[in-house]
Amino acid sequence: MMTDNYSALTEEKDENSIIAERRAKLAALREQGVAFPNDFRPRHQAAALQAEYGDTEREALEAQAVQVCVAGRMMLKRVMGKASFATIQDASGPRADGRIQLYISNELTGEAAHEAFKHYDMGDILGAEGTLFKTKTGELSVKVTTLRLITKSLRPLPDKFHGLSDQETKYRQRYVDLITSEETRRTFRARTAAMNSIRRFMADSGFMEVETPMLHPIPGGAAAKPFITHHNALDMEMFLRIAPELYLKRLLVGGFDRVFEVNRNFRNEGVSPRHNPEFTMMEFYAAYVDYKWLMDFTEAVIRQAAVDAHGTAQLSYQGRELDLSKPFHRMTIVQAINKYAPHYTEAQLNDAAFLKAELQGKFGVKPHVISGLGALQLALFEETAESQLWEPTYIIDYPVEVSPLARASDTVSGITERFELFITGREIANGFSELNDPEDQAARFQAQVAAKDAGDEEAMYFDADYIRALEYGMPPAGGCGIGIDRLMMLITDSPNIRDVILFPHLRREE
Repeated sequence: MMTDNYSALTEEKDENSIIAERRAKLAALREQGVAFPNDFRPRHQAAALQAEYGDTEREALEAQAVQVCVAGRMMLKRVMGKASFATIQDASGPRADGRIQLYISNELTGEAAHEAFKHYDMGDILGAEGTLFKTKTGELSVKVTTLRLITKSLRPLPDKFHGLSDQETKYRQRYVDLITSEETRRTFRARTAAMNSIRRFMADSGFMEVETPMLHPIPGGAAAKPFITHHNALDMEMFLRIAPELYLKRLLVGGFDRVFEVNRNFRNEGVSPRHNPEFTMMEFYAAYVDYKWLMDFTEAVIRQAAVDAHGTAQLSYQGRELDLSKPFHRMTIVQAINKYAPHYTEAQLNDAAFLKAELQGKFGVKPHVISGLGALQLALFEETAESQLWEPTYIIDYPVEVSPLARASDTVSGITERFELFITGREIANGFSELNDPEDQAARFQAQVAAKDAGDEEAMYFDADYIRALEYGMPPAGGCGIGIDRLMMLITDSPNIRDVILFPHLRREE
């Protein structure tokens, strides 16, 4: 234990010494003039240069005398006598493509500039102009004629071969993680590619992208515990959005037949490898469709996002194959229980008293006192079958009592035209044929108020304005929300939701 403490103190002392040395260098730069200049404009990026000239023969490249102007962070440095090398990294591509080597010499760069370079530090941002050439080993490089220190780095980068080793530090100091980890950069490039794909797909399908409020006077659109805040000017309590659903459906009332929103939602709930209190959803609503159309469409959106971000719909997730190219499975809650927990009999699954006792005694789950048979079956499904749904599977026909915004089935009493999509044991999407009967919706809201009064913190509020909107008439419609962060976990083979969120929420730093 003493050795570990001594090692930690030594590392801290070493880092403090390095920072002190770098601050002294910065002080000297300030005396010479502008310490952080903003007059250098790179005209080329490493990836484009590697793509265009990487395969050019050495002699042919020399004959072309290509003049370039580049900038980037210094990641490697080799100081020699009259000549030195440095490798800079810019934002243009993966590690190999996003880097280019600089050749600095007394002859071409000048003795003063070369001497100054010798005192530059790893992590400094440099600007360089010169001529492209290839070294004897075939590495594309720049014979530097002009070298500038653009930004002085005051803190040392972590070990150049391993980057940040502590996972929490990677999340907390994402800026350093991005500098040192190509894997992290690849993850967020893939996320952007998937989001671009989703937006293209929606636009090509006739959907209009919209923005709805993030501050709500009444939290609605989901069963979740909200964050509460206060608007000083209006002197009223407000809630951070838990879902945009009720606002998007107001737009259906207004005559926009196909709308979607990529939105940030906030739910005052737990933090885990699959939950972050602030997360991204894509919700979309279409008039004159039902939940069966929604399932086909949602499947197509997800499959195309995987192809555009990953190159294929056949993925590998945490060492297991995951094929998004096949049609997704569909089964009811009871069918899923029968498949993954076949020891339960039909009589038991339809016995509310048995289900309550089983949930509490075997799984430690205490149902709400007003839970009906459908809610109890759903709770048992969550304990026995949900985590085993590895392949993409729609669970359909949810009970009315847990689906306050979904249209009730016209043929089967007590269930709604609703689905949830599960992949690798996680819920990815939730959708349904929308309830557009204002009187039925008002009654459902009243039932939610009763549940809240009975102690259910996640039950919905009564939204009188939404009922008023429905009274003007909303066309029959279907709507769905896709959890973007969880989808990105699948596409990027990330085990933790924090791996796909640039700045996830953490406890306060000690």
